Amino acid sequence: MSKLPGNAGVTVLGDKSLEFYRDPVSFYRQRMDKHRVFQSRVLNRATVFVCSVRGARELLCEKSSIFLKDPTDLMTNMYGDTIITTNGEEACLLRLSFSSLFTGSSLESMKEYITGVCERHLKNLSSGQPECAYSVFKSLGTELVLGLFLNVRPEEQPELYEEISQLCTQHWHGLISAPVSVKVPMWSSGFSIALDARQKLMTIIKDKLQNDKLGFVGALGSLPLPDSSSASQHLLLFISALIPKALASLLTSFTLALSGNEQEEIRRRALRDCDYLHSALLEVQRLWPPFIGGRRIASEDCTIAGFHVPKNYGAIYISHAVHRDPEVFEQPDSFLPERWSGRNAGQEHLLCSFGNGPRNCIGVKLNVCNLSTVDYMLMHFFTTSGVDPPSQDLQYKWLPVSRPANRPSLLFSHLDVAKPPDDSSA
Repeated sequence: MSKLPGNAGVTVLGDKSLEFYRDPVSFYRQRMDKHRVFQSRVLNRATVFVCSVRGARELLCEKSSIFLKDPTDLMTNMYGDTIITTNGEEACLLRLSFSSLFTGSSLESMKEYITGVCERHLKNLSSGQPECAYSVFKSLGTELVLGLFLNVRPEEQPELYEEISQLCTQHWHGLISAPVSVKVPMWSSGFSIALDARQKLMTIIKDKLQNDKLGFVGALGSLPLPDSSSASQHLLLFISALIPKALASLLTSFTLALSGNEQEEIRRRALRDCDYLHSALLEVQRLWPPFIGGRRIASEDCTIAGFHVPKNYGAIYISHAVHRDPEVFEQPDSFLPERWSGRNAGQEHLLCSFGNGPRNCIGVKLNVCNLSTVDYMLMHFFTTSGVDPPSQDLQYKWLPVSRPANRPSLLFSHLDVAKPPDDSSA
């Protein structure tokens, strides 16, 4: 057992939160050595940063009972005790209760709605002018989320749909207005706006739970949850702007990765072969994960990748780095869908785009369904010759959700419409 590389600094003065949040990729690359594990101080807590597949597997899987969610973080304050913020037995019971809503017949019924929304939404995409891909996909993601989880659809209740969309945006922007525990100008006003939006959203959600007995809302109301507020808190989480942003992130990255004449063969192969389409999606998640990583707290002394981690240390896994671990992924910076049928076949469980282990995202199968349906339809509806204009800067920003810092515009040209495949992998 070895001492962690790096320096955890001293209280307050040694805090590196602003540097980390400003550019997390540069932050870890400047500090990471051959061990791909180091320590620093973030959120005024000594923290181990995990950048290897081995370390991430230990943190999220083998030692998940030791590394716990932080009960004092901002997500808990804004969403309450939910499936992503609780620990121990409570987290296990919540996961057991919710699992039926994201698998089996529930997932099958969602697929039909997803297909219909995608077909309607994408038919109206091309106007002969370049479109902001991220904005298009975020709008699509919002429609999917509000329709699937809240039974609110723009063609049926346009005013309510618009109100909820705006409130979700206000809630999210206030939530992320101060991502670190330091004084930030205008933080109080942003947070106050978020609290006000949260209150209005909760009023709408509680009315839905009381009066709507169909779909996800109706099924949620019948679950054996720990208290009367749990269902409304979880619905607030499920309709959060975070989910459309994550979908938009991956869909934008997929579109950019497969655009241009040089990628024509990849697009054709993905259309012919659902397994290859799945491999292309895995490769997009590997290279451009929507979330930079996740944070835990060590509940006791332990080790990560052979290094001693003291009790009460923070632990952050960096998906961007884990997915580029050269010990596991050859040519780690190259877009190679073929790797998932070759050396890395059967190793998709090593990715942590949506967490991993017993605390991974409960909606992973729904995410796969969303992404595969949209991407398949995109390739059937459209062809893209690349960004338009071609001089756009595609450098990524990584927080709070990854995407090109300057939202890219692309010219979508219509093709013949074809029916999407039955994605049995979802």
